[in-house]
Amino acid sequence: MQVDTLLFGKITIDGKIYTQDVVISNNRLVEIRNKRSSRALKSRYGHTPLTTAENIPWNCRTLVIGTGMNGRLPVTEEVRARAHEMNVALIVKKTPAAISHINDKDTNLVLHITC
Repeated sequence: MQVDTLLFGKITIDGKIYTQDVVISNNRLVEIRNKRSSRALKSRYGHTPLTTAENIPWNCRTLVIGTGMNGRLPVTEEVRARAHEMNVALIVKKTPAAISHINDKDTNLVLHITC
């Protein structure tokens, strides 16, 4: 996979433009991040956080979470605990740095593409 462009609110992967957060599993785009189930926590975190109720691709050794261009996506303690329980290494970093892992072996990604 190749990230052709990463701008605030837009990522181009293998020539296809996405304007929403993306979930990548097994070196292929799985789906757009469905954050509906996490929206109830927006007021608590100031932003819709990443929660275990979402479509997180746990079938890997390493999960990389891109927290946005400015690192504002909150990652709940439940996500961190689930990663630990499943023996999945968790890497949390701003999306511009997170995309460097897009072709890492046995690594899945959740990429927030705005703030």
